[in-house]
Amino acid sequence: MTCSILRTFAVLLLAIAITACGNSTSGSVRAGTTKAVISTDSLPAPDTTAESGAYTGVSDYRIGALDMLQVTVFQLEDLDRDVRVNSSGMISLPLVGSLQAGGKTVSELESLIAAKLTETYLQNPQVSVFVKEFTSQRVTVEGAVRKPGIFPITGRTTLLQAVAMSEGLDPLADPSSVVVFRTIKGKRMAALFDLRAIRAGDSEDPLIYGEDIIVVDQSGSKTAIKSITDALRGIVGFRSF
Repeated sequence: MTCSILRTFAVLLLAIAITACGNSTSGSVRAGTTKAVISTDSLPAPDTTAESGAYTGVSDYRIGALDMLQVTVFQLEDLDRDVRVNSSGMISLPLVGSLQAGGKTVSELESLIAAKLTETYLQNPQVSVFVKEFTSQRVTVEGAVRKPGIFPITGRTTLLQAVAMSEGLDPLADPSSVVVFRTIKGKRMAALFDLRAIRAGDSEDPLIYGEDIIVVDQSGSKTAIKSITDALRGIVGFRSF
């Protein structure tokens, strides 16, 4: 699987390099020129759909298909239940019927259910929604890690935490060359991160989202991913390719 991903990325290398060269210096930090903590606040979140779900901002999770929800209505136990979001992002509840849950935050869904229950003559229903299973969110970790694979995201997850899911870096890994690939506004984008700088507190630990692909380069390698990391080095944030 790693080789397949790297071959695909190699085809796109030229476009990355052109994009990198075309960016202004205001959007980049050259290695060794600053010790200020690099903020990840401007790093964009991926595209969100009713099926995929996503995190936005710091912690507002957007529900996705196959997530398991626990819906509770205060003092109305007959309406309490666990319900799984279907492949179209829909759920079905008593007195409410079918409604769109996918793509909404928990608070948005709580408000929607409460509004629907109010239409059935319930007065001021207090609705609570809890995401029991984050089935829609998965991240791929590839390259020089001990256990590459696809891992579920069960909450707010950072880059260091995602790498830890793969049991950490293998002895040949280059911690300064970690690329995160993400789809943003329909475009495939990539950003380079240095795990050493993150651990030292010189860079913030960026949030990882469902469908992100993390590739850890090998030290001294001459792979396609090495060429990509060289093209991205010195640029802060995601760049299209």
